Amino acid sequence: MENRFRLKVTLNNPLTEIYRDQWLLVVHKPAGLLVHRSPIDRHETEFALQYARSLNGGEHVYPVHRLDRPTSGLLLFARDPESASVLGKMFMDGLVQKTYLAMVRGWPHESGVIDHPLREHPTDRRLKHEEQPLREAQSCYQRLATVEIPIEIEGYPASRYSLVELSPQTGRKHQLRRHMQHISHPIIGDTNYGRTRHNHYFAKRFGQGRLMLAATAMEFIHPCTGTPLALSSMPEASFIQVLSVFGEGLPMLDLMHQSNQL
Repeated sequence: MENRFRLKVTLNNPLTEIYRDQWLLVVHKPAGLLVHRSPIDRHETEFALQYARSLNGGEHVYPVHRLDRPTSGLLLFARDPESASVLGKMFMDGLVQKTYLAMVRGWPHESGVIDHPLREHPTDRRLKHEEQPLREAQSCYQRLATVEIPIEIEGYPASRYSLVELSPQTGRKHQLRRHMQHISHPIIGDTNYGRTRHNHYFAKRFGQGRLMLAATAMEFIHPCTGTPLALSSMPEASFIQVLSVFGEGLPMLDLMHQSNQL
C-alpha cells in the first residue's frame, strides 16, 4: 500500500490535511463540524466543505462520503468531478475499507459480525412518520482493550468499558452507532443511541461530552492511478483524553502515531 501523509494545519481552519495529490484531498474533521449544509441544521454557518475548499486554494472540492457531525476523523474529497464520480461509485460498491475506533459500554465478545438490517432515515422531516424501507447492514468489530472503573452508574458497583475497532461493510446512516446499540454495547457520548448516565459521567469527568467514535483509517485503490492507497489519522485530543481511562500504552494508538510520521 502507498503511504504518503502530509500533516498541515491552516490558521483558523479546524481541518488537518492528511493527504493530497492532483485528484484527492483527505483531511481530519473534528467532532462537531458538519460536512456540508443540511436541512436539519439550517442555522449552521460553518462546514467542512468550505474549510476543505480553503485548503484547496479556494478551488471547489467534492465530498464523496459522509461523516456524522459528532464523529471525528478521516474525510475524503475529490478535487474534480470525474474523480468524485468514480469515488462515489466505489463507496456505493463497498470498495473503500473504512476503520473506526470507538469506546463502548460493557465488554463485547473479542470479535464479531453484526448483521442487522436498518431502516433508512428520511432526509425530509415531513416524512419522519412514514415507515422507511429496511436495508441490509453489516459491521465487523474487534475488541482492543477493556477497563473496569469502580464507579456505580446503573446500579452495579463497577462500570465496564471497551475500546473497539469497527469496520462497516455497508454504508447506512448512523450504522455503527445503531449496530452497537443493537448488541447492547452503545458508544459512549452517543446522545441518540447511547446511555444517558454513562454519557453524563464521562462528560463531567473530562469537562466536556463527545461521541467516542473516530474514523481512523481508510484503504482503497486510487481512482486515477490504480495504486493501492492506505491512509490513517490519530484521533483528536478530546478523544485520546477519554481513552486515558484504559491506562498507558494502547497498541492501536502507538501504531497509528508511527504511521503518521512517514
